[in-house]
Amino acid sequence: MADSIYIGYTFKVEPVQPGTEILIAELGYAGFESFVETPDGVIAYIQEGGHSESILESIYILSSEEFKITFTFETIAQTNWNAEWEKNFNPIVVGDQCAIRAPFHEPFEVKYDIIIEPKMSFGTGHHETTHMMIEHILASDFTNKSVLDMGCGTGILAILAMKKGAPKVEAIDIDNWCYLNSLENISRNDCNQIIVLEGDASLLEGKQYDVIIANINRNILLNDLSTYVACLNKNSSLFLSGFYNSDCALIEASCQKLGLKLETKRTRNNWVALKFVN
Repeated sequence: MADSIYIGYTFKVEPVQPGTEILIAELGYAGFESFVETPDGVIAYIQEGGHSESILESIYILSSEEFKITFTFETIAQTNWNAEWEKNFNPIVVGDQCAIRAPFHEPFEVKYDIIIEPKMSFGTGHHETTHMMIEHILASDFTNKSVLDMGCGTGILAILAMKKGAPKVEAIDIDNWCYLNSLENISRNDCNQIIVLEGDASLLEGKQYDVIIANINRNILLNDLSTYVACLNKNSSLFLSGFYNSDCALIEASCQKLGLKLETKRTRNNWVALKFVN
């Protein structure tokens, strides 16, 4: 990747939080690969080959009246991404049970000490959606459960599911970088039984799971929801996140039409994570 050309967008966000976190999540789904938070907002990077003049048209927060966001962009030379995230990545602990840290951090005295080297992948536990999904997993029984982590990013949720007792875990992401990064993190956490696949919901045909975890954007969730439900065994759970509180009614109505019942709702700074059962 040393010769790759990148486009760098510098965003100024008011209010900075939760605006910056929402913006980062949306940009990640749009194809931006790396982010460096600043006192005023964030600098986001995307490869020149994946960039277009319409790249920001799908970013909902840019048209939201709740935030004032301005930006500039420029073509830049390759950045040492690892050095950038190492400067900004701090370990976190969720629920006094699960620590998420980088390889260069000291271990934590918690039940689940997970080592993640995110590089350009989404899912360190710092973002609201990942944080809430971790809370859902910590509060649920995964013993002897078969699990799917759809849109796995760094593989963090799949890793935690296996550490919580799930003997059969599959992780899928459409992005090649996430696929490779998940493989690295799974090996780093001695969870080599996890099967990692590169692709989309078309890979799920004929498969069945006791738990499906999907932390993806709203439109993809709505498009693939019936596929997820078809893959659920009886008395199973579906964890959904990656959308705003304002999208909750639409997601819940779609799930109810497919025979699911909302069991638990978690909210964090305008983001939502829902647990459904069948």
